[in-house]
Amino acid sequence: MKLYQTLRNVGQFRTAFDFGGREVARWFPGHMAKGLKQMRANLKNVDCIIEIHDARIPFSGRNPVFQETLDIKPHVLILNKMDLTDLSSKQTILRRLRGDGVKNVVFTDCLKQRDDNIQKLMPMVVEIIESKARFNRYENLNYCLMVIGVPNVGKSSLINSLRRTNLKKGRASRVGGEPGITKAILTKIQVCERPVVHLLDTPGVLPPKIESVETGMKLALCGTILDHLVGEDVIADYLLYSLNRLGKFSYVEKYNLQEPSDDVQHVLKHIAVKLGKTQRVKAITGVGNITISVPNYTAAAYHFIRAFRKGELGRVMLD
Repeated sequence: MKLYQTLRNVGQFRTAFDFGGREVARWFPGHMAKGLKQMRANLKNVDCIIEIHDARIPFSGRNPVFQETLDIKPHVLILNKMDLTDLSSKQTILRRLRGDGVKNVVFTDCLKQRDDNIQKLMPMVVEIIESKARFNRYENLNYCLMVIGVPNVGKSSLINSLRRTNLKKGRASRVGGEPGITKAILTKIQVCERPVVHLLDTPGVLPPKIESVETGMKLALCGTILDHLVGEDVIADYLLYSLNRLGKFSYVEKYNLQEPSDDVQHVLKHIAVKLGKTQRVKAITGVGNITISVPNYTAAAYHFIRAFRKGELGRVMLD
């Protein structure tokens, strides 16, 4: 019965998202501009660039400002949060990235206590460095890496994972669930002993202008832009649109809906009721003002978005 209802409703889902004339998001605080300047100033001391991005959006939102940096240094692209994405199209992604000139790609889950791909990363990086001329650093037997990326894709988690794997030590870089935790280049952090490898943590840097509204929405959905700058209600609606478009209907059972829906207000109401998220408002009646409880749609949207970011709504590839 559930399968019949799902298939019956597929034809009713939106085929495009109405952005309502919204402008492309801009979020380039002062610490980003300062961080970018510091990155460029430190390049002469760097042997390899480690670019990290969200595996749910392997193409969307990669900062083109980094390109001039990547062209002059060995480069590894890490697609993190692989546990949250649908990897059925992994080979297609790798082929497209190779077509864009990105040859060294590693999928990781940096929050996992033991990630086999993290174990392979340092030998790969060392091999890449040793196969290239190091110019002014050829006499230096220690290696220095720089990790870059847009906000909240796991740069600090990567550093901590490398230290845990290679040094058996705890975290050295602060981790947070919101963008903007790292606001400046930190001192060198050692991540390997044989050979000695240090890594520079950097602030997440978005492009001064994001290429399209949809790219901005994907970045917001994955948590690289602060929610309130876009609006939780809009992000929740785009999430619902994306889940339905991809045929990911686990939200139906999770929130006790009878069938998939394309109406975000309907879905958020069910979420609010299931979670007991209500708010007290005053209502004017013929006998005076009374206070009633109504569903808290903002709290429901907040929960819906975070359920997606935690992987509770299934593995999703947004690109």
